[in-house]
Amino acid sequence: MLDIRRIRSDAEGVKSSLLNRGGNYPIDTIVKLDESRRSILPELEEMRSHHIKCSMDIPKLKAEKLDTTALIQEMKTLSETIRTLEKRVVDIDLELKRHLSNIPNIPDDDVPIGVDENDNVVIRTFMEPTKFPYVPKPHWDIGVDLNILDWDRARKITGPRFSLFKGQGAKLERALINFMLDTHVSSNGYQECSTPFVVNSSSMVGTGQLPKFEEGMFKLENTDYFLVPTAEVPLTNMLAEEIVDEHSLPIKLTAYSPCFRREVGATGRDTRGLIRNHQFNKVELVNFVHPADSSTALEAITNDAEQILQALKLPYRVVELCTGDLGFSAAKTYDIEVWMPCYNRYVEISSCSNFKDFQARRTNIKFRSKDSKKVNFLHTLNASGLAVGRTFAAILENFQQSDGLVLIPEVLRPYFGGQSHIKKCKDIVDS
Repeated sequence: MLDIRRIRSDAEGVKSSLLNRGGNYPIDTIVKLDESRRSILPELEEMRSHHIKCSMDIPKLKAEKLDTTALIQEMKTLSETIRTLEKRVVDIDLELKRHLSNIPNIPDDDVPIGVDENDNVVIRTFMEPTKFPYVPKPHWDIGVDLNILDWDRARKITGPRFSLFKGQGAKLERALINFMLDTHVSSNGYQECSTPFVVNSSSMVGTGQLPKFEEGMFKLENTDYFLVPTAEVPLTNMLAEEIVDEHSLPIKLTAYSPCFRREVGATGRDTRGLIRNHQFNKVELVNFVHPADSSTALEAITNDAEQILQALKLPYRVVELCTGDLGFSAAKTYDIEVWMPCYNRYVEISSCSNFKDFQARRTNIKFRSKDSKKVNFLHTLNASGLAVGRTFAAILENFQQSDGLVLIPEVLRPYFGGQSHIKKCKDIVDS
């Protein structure tokens, strides 16, 4: 949520920055509501003070046996006026909150201005795209050929765009989750958490999924609960309504969770296989940092996510998103895109964002300065570390062999007892 003081002091600057996102937001309406609220408050305070004075004068007049009828009537009139003004303030506050909750974050000044993903800027690459002397298979076919992915049974159990891993496929998925968590905890200083996979609407508002993107979420009928779209939601809201001491910063948390998304409007080839499912597993990274450190922290958290791909020896690139492609809550974002041979292009596997104080204001997360003892909003960041299904798909496609087997990356082999290849598995009903 944006700071109303920033809008108040630089409405035109805020409008200009948001225009670069490609949207037209009701900043003028917010300014008028804010002005109306601020004009009411002095009058309301004056009425309250006068009401208190009258209430103190009445006993004195009674003690002197003087008539208090007029003063009592004045108090009644004041009470009615106060209630009217208080209701007006409450109504304005609700209207302000409604508007502010639907306005995205302001892009950092150094974010490239652009309309969509075509205007994003490639920052760096790792390894050359994998080349094959034959036409490589897509991961959805490799998985079926090795009998480690079962699309038919997944569709039978639930419906389209769900996945069923089995045998060494299930083992590879579990190995990836463990490897990611082990790396982030032992090498990158994260504390592992296991959070609820169901959250309330307040938590979803806090991280920015609600109210704008409710149609893309899975809501439990007749409840205030949602299935998590990402572990970012519970991890960030762990500190909601809390004040932490500055010496505790940075706080670095990681968690695995299944993620549930309706993916409204998603069509085309990306809906095949593991790239765009309604349910998928992901390891998430969340940082709480001092405001002065968030720019540096974005580079660090991006490096933490990159480290997984480097260890797996998967080709990737890092792209800085332009203003028109930024997520709702982000001030600056790097996407990490892994090379997918079947598409002959890079595909997003991690999004690393600095939200600055945007989420902290929505969740009311603050820190207490060790010097001044003043309380201020901290900054939050998050990154996928990584999307497990897409990493699984990238391994199948980049490490497929001419004989139909898949080479297991060296860093994952300890999770397979030293096994070097994924071979064709028996079906669950084979004897």
